[in-house]
Order: sequence, then structure tokens, then C-alpha cells
Amino acid sequence: DWMEQEQERGITITSAATTCAWTDPLNDDRYVVNIIDTPGHVDFTAEVERSLRVLDGAVAVFDGKEGVEAQSETVWRQANKYKVPRLAFINKMDKIGANFKKAVDSMVRRLNANPIAVQLPWGQETELQGTIDLIEMRAVTFEGDKGVNRVHHEIPSDLKDEAEMARMEMIEKLADIDDEIGELFLEEKQDQVTNEMIRSALRAGTLGFKCIPVFCGSALRDKGVQEVLDGVVWYLPSPTDIPPVDAFD
Repeated sequence: DWMEQEQERGITITSAATTCAWTDPLNDDRYVVNIIDTPGHVDFTAEVERSLRVLDGAVAVFDGKEGVEAQSETVWRQANKYKVPRLAFINKMDKIGANFKKAVDSMVRRLNANPIAVQLPWGQETELQGTIDLIEMRAVTFEGDKGVNRVHHEIPSDLKDEAEMARMEMIEKLADIDDEIGELFLEEKQDQVTNEMIRSALRAGTLGFKCIPVFCGSALRDKGVQEVLDGVVWYLPSPTDIPPVDAFD
């Protein structure tokens, strides 16, 4: 946010572009991610429309307490109109009243979406410590300056059952999208579903508008941001995956 009015009010007024480099932790491939930060406020919705016209993929950010709000619906419809594949990030999980499950349910109820949680929050509200990765089945904390160091832990025993149920739910939803996972699910061989198969199905589902991978965290506290960038690299399209834009007179 470079404008004086934006900095004073703490909101985005005009869309701004920036670039960052990101390394895929699975294979050390290096990517350039071009980011367009769009306004969230209803008064500047034309800026969002302008940006969606040229975006390859989007990260829809929701409030952990409020879930889907009125402006979220507007932007979602715009993204549908321009056929933009997207991820969801449930932000502000450190906020009093934040509820991850409720926020995800609001996406089903109000956006008619098919969200698939790939993470759970480790703690909520003031107790937020990090995230639980449902693909790798491990807990992650973000330590050091600006949470730059990802530290992996065993899933705490009191969250193990919840994490296993959430992983099973993720596989069940992917079974409707991916034939190979679907066969293993019907044969009750869920333990044979590999992490590569899950990521491949999530990517296909995202690009085919069949599902929305859901991440969570707190951007202000630098928790969960790296995981979202991994998701951008794994699940959202690169410019080469997108057909050329059709112009019309």
C-alpha cells in the first residue's frame, strides 16, 4: 500500500503489483510469483474487476471470525465470471471468535463452493501456535524474525484424532475428482493414497474449478504465509497453463 491515504486508513484503494521469488520445498525448483494485491473494500470493486481480467489464479482471503462477508460474495462472482482458479486463505485465526470450521462451512453455504481443507489451525484465537499439515500429517510452527523459519513437529496427541478425520474427509472429497484416489477409496485402501496423488488431484481439481484448497493462519503474526506460497506454486496455474485470452470487437 503505497498511497498516503492507504497507509493512513490501513486499507487497499488501488491494485498494486509486486514480485517475489519462491522455492518449491519438494524439489528446490525456483519460481517467480507475480502478485496483484486488490482492494477488499466494496467502494473499490472496479479495481478488483480490472485485476481479475488478467490474473492466472487468485488467493481469496477470508476473515477467521466472519467467514464469507458480503464483499467476498461479490469478488467470488467476479472470479467465476472470468474463470479464475483459486485457493482460499482463512486469515486472522488469532482473532477472538475465530472459528476455522465455521469459516469453511460459510464457503459452502454462501458461495456454493467445494472447499477442501489441506490444513487445520494448531490452536485458535490467542492460543494460535501454527498449522497442521493434513497432507504430510505434521504440525508446523513459524519461528525467527517474521516467522521465516518453518519448524516441523509431531501432531499434538489431543489433535491427532481431529487431524486424521480431516485427512480422511480430504481424501473422500478428492475421490470424487480423481479416479485413482476414487478406486482406492471405494476399496477402503485410503492408506495407499500417496501425498503426490493428493497434490496432483488438488491441482487438477483447482484448475478444473472442482475444488478450492483451503489454508489457514495469521498474516499479521506471520503464521501460515509460506504454506500459502507453496499452495500457489503447487495448485494455481502458471501463465503457460492458461489458454490465450479471446479478444472481441
